[in-house]
Amino acid sequence: MELARLAKADEDKSETTHFGFRTVAKDQKTLMVADVFHSAATKYDLMNDLMSFGIHRIWKRFSVQYSGVCRGQKVLDLAGGTGDLTAKFSRLVGEEGEVVLADINDSMLRVGREKLRNCGILGNVSYVQANAEILPFQDNTFNCIIISFGLRNITEKEQALRSMYRVLKPGGRLLILEFSVPLFKPLTKAYDLYSFHILPRIGGIVACDAGSYRYLVESIRMHPDQETIKSMILDAGFDSVEYFNMTGGIVALHRGYKF
Repeated sequence: MELARLAKADEDKSETTHFGFRTVAKDQKTLMVADVFHSAATKYDLMNDLMSFGIHRIWKRFSVQYSGVCRGQKVLDLAGGTGDLTAKFSRLVGEEGEVVLADINDSMLRVGREKLRNCGILGNVSYVQANAEILPFQDNTFNCIIISFGLRNITEKEQALRSMYRVLKPGGRLLILEFSVPLFKPLTKAYDLYSFHILPRIGGIVACDAGSYRYLVESIRMHPDQETIKSMILDAGFDSVEYFNMTGGIVALHRGYKF
């Protein structure tokens, strides 16, 4: 009886995951995350600037510099949302290259497409609604994949990493820009105060959606730390994995290669 009870508990655990601080069924999380970003899409860029005091632009610029992307290459901007990184890579790869802006959320993808077209970015960018866990691309397609502030929202992260590995070309690079674990206790206390008490209020006032931004804060706290993410990337088959802490570890950029 005891073995049966433990087996049932393990089975139940394997079918659940975290949605912020809540435990939910795995098949519910994707829909719940979709609702968050459907709600946040139109105010997403404004909220990014407000929440990070504009520092997210520096984090993204650093990531592009470390991508090694050059003219004529093919880049996948995964969970690319409103296309900030797509715009940067579009200029890097030029007319001979291609950038695919992919996101599971059609609202985010629609906002991104409109923004980039209004900026005159047309010829070398395509748009794909895609689930990172099952990428709809052929093997060995991309020179670089970047996922920015999206990994923590994926239910099956290990499966997604293996899918990314499959569609990268040999010699290709994976970059994961994501919130992480601060390195210093005083910074952690200040960060928690801001995250849990101020940020949801900003979301409530500006986006009329405090709940979505409360989830985003909780999802950051439930996301694995720098070393755990490094191990997950290595387990997916990548080599020479390293990470770079920014803003005291609040954000980290992981980079790995497919050889």
